[in-house]
Amino acid sequence: MSISILWVDDEIDQLKPHIIFLEKKGYEVTPVTNGEDALSLVGKQKFDIIFLDEQMPGMDGLTTLTELKNKQPGIPVIMITKSEEEEIMEDAIGGKISDFLIKPVNPNQILLTVKRILDRHRIRDEKSAQSYLRSFNEITAMINEQPEWDEWITIYRKLTNWQMELKGSEEGLQQVLQDQIQTANAEFGKFIQSDYYDWLRASREDRPMLSPDLVSEVVMPTIDKGKSTFLFLIDCMRYDQWLVFEQMLAPYYAIDTDFYYSILPTATPYSRNAIFAGLYPSQIERHYPKLWTQSDENETSLNQHEAELLAAQFERKKTGIKPKYEKILQSEEGKRISERILNYTQSPFSAFVINFVDTLVHSRSDSQVLKEIAPDVTAFRELTRTWFAHSSLFQMLKKLSEQDVNIIITTDHGSIRAMRDTKVLGDRDTSTSLRYKFGRHLRCDNNAAIYIDKPGDYFLPRANMNTNYIIALEDYYFVYPTNYNKYQNKYRDTFQHGGASMEEMILPLARLQPK
Repeated sequence: MSISILWVDDEIDQLKPHIIFLEKKGYEVTPVTNGEDALSLVGKQKFDIIFLDEQMPGMDGLTTLTELKNKQPGIPVIMITKSEEEEIMEDAIGGKISDFLIKPVNPNQILLTVKRILDRHRIRDEKSAQSYLRSFNEITAMINEQPEWDEWITIYRKLTNWQMELKGSEEGLQQVLQDQIQTANAEFGKFIQSDYYDWLRASREDRPMLSPDLVSEVVMPTIDKGKSTFLFLIDCMRYDQWLVFEQMLAPYYAIDTDFYYSILPTATPYSRNAIFAGLYPSQIERHYPKLWTQSDENETSLNQHEAELLAAQFERKKTGIKPKYEKILQSEEGKRISERILNYTQSPFSAFVINFVDTLVHSRSDSQVLKEIAPDVTAFRELTRTWFAHSSLFQMLKKLSEQDVNIIITTDHGSIRAMRDTKVLGDRDTSTSLRYKFGRHLRCDNNAAIYIDKPGDYFLPRANMNTNYIIALEDYYFVYPTNYNKYQNKYRDTFQHGGASMEEMILPLARLQPK
């Protein structure tokens, strides 16, 4: 299908060579000499792009631009003018032009402008596709060479960046990338099965940073520098979602993003309690039995004591600091805290837990409307972008960007799109989580899960002598044989957490300095 161009210029006869040049390149060009005729034509037929002279008798270019945008707000308009006055340029840009050319223009300049405006997405997608296919073998080689924990971060980072880059590409290329991610997660699961047990016993320099290390290694050293430190923990945030938030924060902050690993299970009662306590779950249970609950209640109720655990960690480390802690579950709470966020700069350290992304994950599982709005990873990421743009968290961070403070943003675990079911057998007291379970005599397909028969070896609590854990690998989710088809269909293609995947375990850890 040919591209249709409307060219509006009171000296259009002098541009005949330009029009012939474009027509030979396959474009359809409709010339008019004034704004009134342009508006009349736009009301009758569709154009892909408009070239508009800024200086015309009668209705000038800027007035015509305003009227054109009223009729077709999304149509690209290229303003052409003899004037280089800054005020005219600002007026045109304010009128939402797509580009700006100074007379005299030559045919090749016009052609390149058309291509840049109309073909930029196609050209960018083609270039991105070529670049990804060149890097495909490199990433595959990395996956197959038994990578260490830091190399897995590199692999995950590369794959996630390609997800972002190729989000508008053809379906076949998207499937190639998804297959490579699935292959990577299969190998990552084997790696965790092999190495995670050893991490729990290794010296700090021989393993990655884990959940219990976060406050002592990242937060406390910044407090010693004498500036107020803020920790914002966005529950259930994936790295791709952080990249979206990072783009929006870039005008306000210099951002350095690193990574750490969540402990297993990658679920709020375990990973987040471990962060604030600076201890593994079994250690919390042993040292602070009143602050640990091992049950199958909802996750919010299992994290009621984070403030006390955080205070205990600061006391245990002999910092002399009483940390502030806030959990934001509802938008009203966020608005209230945002209005007085600057008051927290009077304290050495303040921690904020933001629950919205986790709430969105759980809500999507139960809402057909949300599944329609966010049918895949890309759409789900864009939904979180919309939330962040209008969130109290973004407002807080914009206010803090004007202060001399340290800011750390991270998460307790990520989530994965669960696409494959696997049957699990257990008694009626088995926990109901879909990506991890604890109970007595649990059984499932060995290829779909990590089986932990001695929880203490993994620093996990055990309710009784027969308690064991299973932790899902790749994108599996657990389903009981009873009413199997019902729950198989209900939970397929939902975002879940608790398991051992790159998306759930490899977590962004960002340090922000106001610009």
